[in-house]
Amino acid sequence: MNLCVTDNGRFLQWDDQTPFFYLADTAWELFHRLTLEEAKHYLDVRAEQGFTVIQAVLLAEFDGLTEPNQNGDLPLHDLDPTKPNERYFAHVDAVLEYAESLGLIVGLLPTWGDKVVKAWGTGPVVFNPQNAYAYGKWLGLRYLHHENLIWINGGDRKPQTDDEKETFRKLGQALRDSDPNHLITFHPQGGCHSSTDFHTEDWLDFNQIQSGHGARRIDNAAMVDKDYALSPIKPTLDAEPNYENHPINWKPDTSRFRDDDVRISLWRSVLAGACGVTYGCQDVWQFFDSSRHPAIAFADTHWSEALHFSGAWQVRHLRSLLEERDFTTGIPAQERILTEDTGARCLIGDGWLLCYLPEGGELTLSVDDLGFDTAAVSWYDPRTGIAVDDDEVDCNGEINVAPPTLGRHNDWVLCLEASELADNDEED
Repeated sequence: MNLCVTDNGRFLQWDDQTPFFYLADTAWELFHRLTLEEAKHYLDVRAEQGFTVIQAVLLAEFDGLTEPNQNGDLPLHDLDPTKPNERYFAHVDAVLEYAESLGLIVGLLPTWGDKVVKAWGTGPVVFNPQNAYAYGKWLGLRYLHHENLIWINGGDRKPQTDDEKETFRKLGQALRDSDPNHLITFHPQGGCHSSTDFHTEDWLDFNQIQSGHGARRIDNAAMVDKDYALSPIKPTLDAEPNYENHPINWKPDTSRFRDDDVRISLWRSVLAGACGVTYGCQDVWQFFDSSRHPAIAFADTHWSEALHFSGAWQVRHLRSLLEERDFTTGIPAQERILTEDTGARCLIGDGWLLCYLPEGGELTLSVDDLGFDTAAVSWYDPRTGIAVDDDEVDCNGEINVAPPTLGRHNDWVLCLEASELADNDEED
């Protein structure tokens, strides 16, 4: 089976119409910095933690063209995208096959963006519209029959010139021409949207945003709102919100993003109507190992230990709560939140309403015309995945609710579920 977009244009599903929740981890240097056995260990842990997608780069950011992988192989001969090194890509194939055996999708970036737009990083720029098309066609044909793939064009860059934009466009078009089986998206620069430059491209199946690492409370839900309003309708998600253990605004002398920061970014964006979201860890994406690799942007924990940071174990609760319902019927309903300045986000589907409160607190909610008369109330703990039953409410007018605790680190999800559905769940 392959992935496709749902009929309503908002979510992803398998081609048998089974919904697919995009819950990704950022593993940019997976093919470049890990042996096959190390990669297997990484994938085993992420599969156990409930991730569905692994985002990784073929031509990696940090010296990916000039520093060999752990087998001693470079990806290209003579820095030429039309001359891929079969030995390097055989290692990629082995990692992909193992991921597939675990049921994981790999969000595969053909190259990091510094090979197209230098801006910063090591580069070098090796792509132009002509060789980008040739490279993309070669990749598309090579991986045409793999089931566990999503193509991610871009790589943390916004094209600055017509030639750079055309290079990314040609790469996307080559992937579509040679590989009609797999979805294609675009990973943009921090603070940016793929939709800005590529929304109407035929090869772009869904959008990505990058809210990034510059502040503790970047409003990525508002970024989702912007994509959600576009025409034609396409799914969207935050493919790079703040990373766990990343120094806030790259300043290690202040503070780092922790699990509550991660949860807030993930939950708010999904309840704004995104088709999924990406988790990231500062030490894992680069596979930091002080015995082999210098730290990038102040990594301080060996990647195998950082795999088990609390945020990485908590994200599965987001997936679980959504998959317990038909989340593909979800529609953002921010207008129902009547209390100001809570940071709350509300999503309504067939027979249910979910409202995320980043720091708890009292909330007034409009519950008119939900499609059901009474609802069972519970409070879902995004740290543990445990729901605390509350009461039953009549769904008319307004209701005032408050979670069990409040304050920073005390985020909760209000769950209203049509009483008849809740009764059926108890009988099952």
